[in-house]
Amino acid sequence: MTSMEAPGDAELKKELDATLHARKELGDEYESALVDSFLEKVEQRLDGAVDRRVRRQLAEQQMVVARGARSPGSSDSWGERFGFGIVSLVLAVPLSAIGGGVANLPGLLVAWGGIVGVNVVQAARLSPNLFGRRKDKSPASDWDE
Repeated sequence: MTSMEAPGDAELKKELDATLHARKELGDEYESALVDSFLEKVEQRLDGAVDRRVRRQLAEQQMVVARGARSPGSSDSWGERFGFGIVSLVLAVPLSAIGGGVANLPGLLVAWGGIVGVNVVQAARLSPNLFGRRKDKSPASDWDE
């Protein structure tokens, strides 16, 4: 085990070595079953890591809420905005190809109009005063004066 490997990585490496050794002994007809078994172990390992991260993040959010800094629902994180932007760009590629392939320029314009529209709605949701809307005044308050 090198200094960069975690103890679980060494265990996973042993599992891979055992799987490869078993494949050599059993032959090609068992390859699919052996690969499935190994991938199931990797998946269990990943699930455990994700579960630990989620529990840690939830605990951190609970600590923040307990200290009264903000509620977990009001988190307007840079990561959320960045992630939404990345997903938008990734989905823009096939949508552009489909729109442009089916209806040429009008299809491409409709696809990009939808992409821009979704991003504008997301931006307005995350920053309510971005487009001049104010949270503190309701329309009825103008009549009360």
